This record gives sequence, structure tokens and C-alpha cells, in this order.
Amino acid sequence: MNTTKTIFAGLFVAMGVLLPVAFHIIGISGRIFFPMHIPVLMNGLLLGPAYGLAVGIAVPVVSALMTGMPPMFPVLPMMTAELAVYGVVAGFIHQKMGRGLLTSLIGAMICGRIMDIMVLTLFGEVLKIDAEPFIYVMAGVWTGLPGIIIQVIFIPYLVRRLKEAFFDHKLFQEREL
Repeated sequence: MNTTKTIFAGLFVAMGVLLPVAFHIIGISGRIFFPMHIPVLMNGLLLGPAYGLAVGIAVPVVSALMTGMPPMFPVLPMMTAELAVYGVVAGFIHQKMGRGLLTSLIGAMICGRIMDIMVLTLFGEVLKIDAEPFIYVMAGVWTGLPGIIIQVIFIPYLVRRLKEAFFDHKLFQEREL
């Protein structure tokens, strides 16, 4: 485990809790801009799949406990699964498969939405809810299109800048203990 990466992961968790609060304070809907997704995706791209998984799980859980957002049920389990997949997949595609930032970002977004469909399908089966998970998720994508566009434009830029400023430094290289 790299201490510097762990500290940055903690900062991404804090950002994942505070960014949605800031959006709500100034009256911007989280359903349109997905502010919680931004730090999780950036974390996965910068720190890799293991940290991506941890931060993807921590952000919605800590946020729900501290702010009440997202609501505990049914949104928290769905969002936790989605963000965990975002972090893992973004980190895996970018760092383990060596793909570019945009490819990794879009791959993570698609896989996260697929996880949403799977969780909603499970809820529908268990709770005997007659719903169409695919339509529900695609409606969310349509509503959140401005946020998706912002993420596709700004996350690769921000990740490149953070890599240049911090992550190319010797402190971030994995060391044997």
C-alpha cells in the first residue's frame, strides 16, 4: 500500500461528499450533473482499480451517513454498486490494460450503467416491483446528459494535470517494503 495514494484516496472521498453538497447549496441538481461520480472516476483513473473500488464504495456510504444523500434505500445500494464499478473499471482499463483516459472513462460509465440495470433488476425480482430497469437507467442518462458531457470533457483534462503535478513524482511510485 502506498501512503501517498491512500492520502489522495481520502481526499477523493472528501471531494465526493462535499461536491454534491456544494451543488445542492447553489441549487444545481445532482441528477443532472452527477457530482459524486467525478471524484470516483478521477480516483480510479489516477490511483488504479483497488483504490477505485474502495473510494467507489466509500463515497456514497459516507455521504449517506453524513448528509443523508443519497437516500439509504433504494438509491444507496444502487449508487454504491455503480460507483464501485466506475472506480474499478476506470482504473483497470486505464492502468492495467493501458488504454487512454477517454476510453477508460467511457468504458467505466457504460459498465456502471450496466451495474445499475443489474441492481434494479434484482430489486424488481426481490421486491416484486414491475419496472423496466433499462428504461429507468436510460432516462437517468438522458436527464444527466449535461453532466456526462462535462465529465467527458473535464475529467481527462483534470487527470492529466494532476498526473503532471503530482503523480509523475517519485513519491507515487510503488515501493517494496
